[in-house]
Amino acid sequence: MSNLTSSINIAKIVRVVPRLRNIEALLLIFVLALNAFELAQIQLSTIEKVTTDLFLYWTPLAAFAGGIHMILRKYAREADSMILPIAVALNGLGLSEIYRLDLAQIASGGTELFAMKQVVWTCLALAAAAAVIIYVPTHLFLRRYVYIAMITGIALLLLPMLPFIGKTINGARLWIGLFGFTFQPGELAKIALTVFFAGYLVTRRESLAIVGRKVLGVQLPRARELGPILVIWAASLLVLVVQRDLGTSLLYFGLFIVMIYVATGRAIYVAVGLTMFITGALVASRIMDYVRGRFDSWLNPFDPAHYDAVGGSYQLVQGIFGMAHGGIFGTGLGGGVPQLVPLAESDFIIASLGEELGMAGLFAIFALYLLLVYRGVRIAFNHSDDFSKLLAVGLSFVIALQTFIVVGGVTRVVPLTGLTTPLLAAGGSSLIANWVILGLLLRISDSAGSKNRELLAETPTSVVNA
Repeated sequence: MSNLTSSINIAKIVRVVPRLRNIEALLLIFVLALNAFELAQIQLSTIEKVTTDLFLYWTPLAAFAGGIHMILRKYAREADSMILPIAVALNGLGLSEIYRLDLAQIASGGTELFAMKQVVWTCLALAAAAAVIIYVPTHLFLRRYVYIAMITGIALLLLPMLPFIGKTINGARLWIGLFGFTFQPGELAKIALTVFFAGYLVTRRESLAIVGRKVLGVQLPRARELGPILVIWAASLLVLVVQRDLGTSLLYFGLFIVMIYVATGRAIYVAVGLTMFITGALVASRIMDYVRGRFDSWLNPFDPAHYDAVGGSYQLVQGIFGMAHGGIFGTGLGGGVPQLVPLAESDFIIASLGEELGMAGLFAIFALYLLLVYRGVRIAFNHSDDFSKLLAVGLSFVIALQTFIVVGGVTRVVPLTGLTTPLLAAGGSSLIANWVILGLLLRISDSAGSKNRELLAETPTSVVNA
């Protein structure tokens, strides 16, 4: 009887696997129906009728999202069931708002459109995520290539500095141009550097956690253990100085500080890291015109000297006015005038959505990001090995920190940067990089589920019955 009971309990555990995928399927159906409603509402608000053009923007996302769901059923049956629906919801909402901005552009006689490009990039990004799920049997093999990941990350960061292919756009040299297409290699560099940080910190965590001398009641790390922080700090400042990009510099350094804190559990690294970065940024704001301009526009955006200056606070102020126009509940999709904000489809898509969905809509979007990051951190703590934990935390925090930097810049919490909102904003490189991150998180979560099931299946009958 006890063996029969054990078999029944294990059978129940096994049946949980397809149940996760069934939950994912139901959530996907809801999310895709919501996306269709968003597109229909935009058409009704702007052109006052629903046309078949709606399917040009809805069908590719629905088909590729359904394809990834089927791939998960075959190759990663125990992967997290919330990540894919949340990501599709954000991607679909961003695509809908970009389509809405295109309609406004067409109405004013403009020809620079982004929605169809975003559809193509979305398909490529989802295909990249699918390739990760299929062809990466386990994330643990990445640990063999830690230093290759470091070299790859540095190479990707340096690519825009090369002659002929490097491109300067909006004052920042972050892009490469090939065959008429532009791509931001730094977006992929953050994945490579996350792999490197995870592998490096696993091997060095013991020495990094060793307590050094006590100064003024605070246990300081040994001087030689501060070497990695100094190197990453110098690299971040190099990105700031050479590529003129404050956001990317903050993203890389913040990522390393969080991962070293997770690896060692010592808050002193966070304190030292923040002090170093803030000091470097303040010094740069005094000696570099680019950084000083960003700080001045942040502190005094309504000053006419900054508002009317080239590259000044005009964009920031217009975004603030747009969100104020939206109020609590917004003007409704298609009911506002977000096209008045420069780069409303990319850098300031949060302001566009804030105007049309209001504060309530923005809080719902932030809740989705919060839930997405929570699922990533949950995946990390479901693993027993340190590399998996650090990799999952690092990948999750990339999304969290990038979202904070962008939203903080649009709302004047931090100086404005050139980063894009993950999954929402127009931009192919960002979209591909973030979907690859999600593919890795799904692969990591599947291995955690497999290990848990194996442990439960190997549990003695007496324990199961107890």
